Amino acid sequence: MGKKVKKEADSPPKDVFDPLSIETKNAATAVLMLKSPEHDILAKACEAIHRFADKGDENKVALTELGALDSLTKLISHEDKLVRRNAVMALAVMSAHGEVKRLLKKMDIIASVIDRLAPEEEVVIHEFASLCLSFLSSEPTVKVQIFNDDGLEPLIALLSSPDPDVKKNSLETIYNLVQDFYSRAVISELKGIPPMLELLKTEFPVIQQLALKTLATITSDVENRVALRECQGLDRLIEILGSQELSDLHVDTLLVVSNCLEDEEVMALIQQTGALDKLLHFARTSSQMEIQRNAVRAILRAAHNNENKKMLHEHNVEQVLITLLGVDHNEVREVTCLAITVMCDNVASKAAFGQCDAIRPLVKLLQSDSGAVKEAAGLALSSLTTSKSNACAVFEEGVEPLIRLLADDRDAIIAHSAAILTNMSSQNALRGSIRAQGIMSALVEPLQSPNTLVQSKAALAVAAFACDSEARLEFHAAGGVEPLVKLLSSNHHEVRRHACWAVFVCASDRECSADLCRLGALEILQEINLSPCRKSQFSESALQKLFEGNLSIKYSMTGSLTLNDIIVDGFYDPGKEKSGNRVPSLEELSKMKVTSQQTVIMINGKLPEVEPPELAPAEEKLTDPRGRSPAVPSRNTADKNSSKNKGKGKKEDKAKEEVKITDDNGVETKPWLPPSDPAFCGLVSHVMELMLPLNNTRERVVLLARLVADAMGGPVERDVLHEFFWELHFSELKAELRSNVIPIGRIKKGVFCHRALLFKALADRLGINCTLNKGEFSRAWNVVMLIEETPKMSLVAYIVDLMHSPGRLMKAGSPEAIRYQTL
Repeated sequence: MGKKVKKEADSPPKDVFDPLSIETKNAATAVLMLKSPEHDILAKACEAIHRFADKGDENKVALTELGALDSLTKLISHEDKLVRRNAVMALAVMSAHGEVKRLLKKMDIIASVIDRLAPEEEVVIHEFASLCLSFLSSEPTVKVQIFNDDGLEPLIALLSSPDPDVKKNSLETIYNLVQDFYSRAVISELKGIPPMLELLKTEFPVIQQLALKTLATITSDVENRVALRECQGLDRLIEILGSQELSDLHVDTLLVVSNCLEDEEVMALIQQTGALDKLLHFARTSSQMEIQRNAVRAILRAAHNNENKKMLHEHNVEQVLITLLGVDHNEVREVTCLAITVMCDNVASKAAFGQCDAIRPLVKLLQSDSGAVKEAAGLALSSLTTSKSNACAVFEEGVEPLIRLLADDRDAIIAHSAAILTNMSSQNALRGSIRAQGIMSALVEPLQSPNTLVQSKAALAVAAFACDSEARLEFHAAGGVEPLVKLLSSNHHEVRRHACWAVFVCASDRECSADLCRLGALEILQEINLSPCRKSQFSESALQKLFEGNLSIKYSMTGSLTLNDIIVDGFYDPGKEKSGNRVPSLEELSKMKVTSQQTVIMINGKLPEVEPPELAPAEEKLTDPRGRSPAVPSRNTADKNSSKNKGKGKKEDKAKEEVKITDDNGVETKPWLPPSDPAFCGLVSHVMELMLPLNNTRERVVLLARLVADAMGGPVERDVLHEFFWELHFSELKAELRSNVIPIGRIKKGVFCHRALLFKALADRLGINCTLNKGEFSRAWNVVMLIEETPKMSLVAYIVDLMHSPGRLMKAGSPEAIRYQTL
């Protein structure tokens, strides 16, 4: 046999690469390996990158700069489970860095990450995919993407995962998502409440707290509160509050309960189970600030429902809140004050707060260093002081601090202080004392605030306190009229309404009324009343009130005075003025250049202070039988009046002496006085003397009409009216007086408008009620109301003829009356 030769081993095929073990210490190499087609290399590279990224933020940034994200975002969907798992782990760890998150937002990866939450995936993939989403979901745009890609449903499913890390990461992502209302709205539909309640039973506190925070957020929606109640979630929450071992969860549990208590059904449920008493006891006795704050918030949320207010009152919630006012923590005090404010909507609770002495600590809180506490305390007191007894209690604590707060630097505090003072003003005894402490001058600055709430409350306070004449004078002297007029032009409805009310009240004072008109209040109110949107009963009443105090302006703008409008000295007729235009004052008109177009008729029944030494012949016949003018009081009468008002007279004289008027150069000048009208004074005396024997109103009207006609040129037939040259007479008077203003007593030739004005001025002095109405082409007429002796006694309106047949009475609306009124 021949020698055996050993058979050589088969050599590998030439086209097969021999296995190569690679070991690298360079991250760049690992990133390059992510592009390998081999699953084993990909898995190992992803694992190495995960470990490297987990060591620190610098490594995450380095990997990002090397381009690892592009490959990893593709590999999380790889067909190989190991590659997919390791890629998800690496991407999740890297996404914790802010720069990585910024880049990932621009990559369309959310759908791929959500796919990794599928039930068939490994628990590890669930853990890191949910971790990645928890990091990314803090970005608003990513939250929208997760929602649009239906990511909520698989996240809720993972709340039941056996792995606590998966639960935590999924819950954290859900918590971020439900900060937006559209995500909260679908939680109940996706059955998300039951698994969250189950998480409250876990042994991991971090998951319990996160579950409570999420529940606190989603129960702001009523559908989720209903779902929580149907799942008996309240029972679990009450159990937690009753367990001292779970005290670390009490703060967050109270947040959920506070949301739920807004519903009547929940409130009734916890009342029946005795949990409400536990909650109130919890709020009163807890020593933890956060627990107290959240307990009061729960009460506050519950109190927004009227039925809940009744339940809370039955459980003496007022005493609990008063106790919490004494807690030495500003947040607790602030929320407690807000709860008191809401509870004050219940009348019984408002009374209980007063009986339990809540006023004193609240007034004390007005001096707090915390602006938020001061605001809340002021708001609570503004609600409490709508009760008479509570307002008195605040008054007893002192008004001066409240008045000082009108100059505070926080708008809400100013507004609340003004509201409290306004509430107190409803009682006469308190109003006078408050006014004496300078309330009117203190309100001037708030009226000028740019804040509409402050403007509104300040204007309302002015209206409340200016019902006293002394208060109006003080307000006027403090310069409050001008800022009040400016508020009439406000675009804010409540500001404008309260300003109108204040103008209505202030216009009762003659000086205030004149100043309001001078500053343009009439024009503004007329403009407001022309607008259907801005017009209100307040603006209409304010306008009428200003007209009442300024009949000259009313007659000029409206061409009409009513039965109740009484002409007094100082009245003038400047002619018809368009609505919205300012009517000049009598002083301004008297200083204008004399023109043929402008004629102003003035009423002045006051004799000059220094009487002339001798009476003119024409004036002698106007004296009474005792040889003196009836317009001048007798010495005995004057002495009696002076003795009665001796002290008052001295004050008035002193006030007059102190009034000094200076011109632009500082030179003292005498105040302007309207020109005297002795002829009118004499006519008044003469008419009164003739009227004295007459008791019948009709006879008095007829006689007065004849006397007026005689004083102004006598009867004038309609056909020859054009020959009654009254215009020439007026031109002569203006030239003589060197003024456009003509005292009515100087007119010897007058037509309809002049005679009707004289008739009204005299009738008002005689107590004869009549109107004054102006028409076109110098027409004017008076309407008197006379009793007709018909089967039923009734008042009939008559127009008085002063021109053609003086004393003739024409029924209003009759053809002859219409002819008298028109050309």
